[in-house]
Amino acid sequence: MEADWTGRWRLSALVGGLVLTLDQLTKWWAVGALGDGHTIDLFWTLRLRLVENTGAAFSRGEGFGPLIGVLVVAVVIMLVRVGARTADPAARLTVGAVVGGALGNLVDRAFRSEDGLLGGAVIDFVDLQWWPVFNLADSVVVVGAVVILWLGNLRTVDPA
Repeated sequence: MEADWTGRWRLSALVGGLVLTLDQLTKWWAVGALGDGHTIDLFWTLRLRLVENTGAAFSRGEGFGPLIGVLVVAVVIMLVRVGARTADPAARLTVGAVVGGALGNLVDRAFRSEDGLLGGAVIDFVDLQWWPVFNLADSVVVVGAVVILWLGNLRTVDPA
């Protein structure tokens, strides 16, 4: 049974790990390249500009980082538990990606802090100038949530 579980989740864990790694690498780059207030205009309204977000999505709830961090942990646990019950490999992959994105922002809250555990700010740097500034993890979480809803298979219990 354990070998079956690890086999079914191996690719999901790999996708989640890849999302987490790419997210942290892009944030590391953004802090180094954009940390002095520098912006990079790419095309149309897309530019790269460093923003530190201590709130929730779209910088709402400033200062509630520790509470948001605890909520993220609860959501990740719930997603993994519910995702483990699905028979759909696409749903499991999507859960892996969403968990990787959520953990990417959680790592920021946990380790980019001078105010204790989970008091840190999430690094955002993709600025469309007509939408709140975001990062790779945010994109993966939003797209993954849409895909999960579209698939609608997280309630499908795997008989195995």
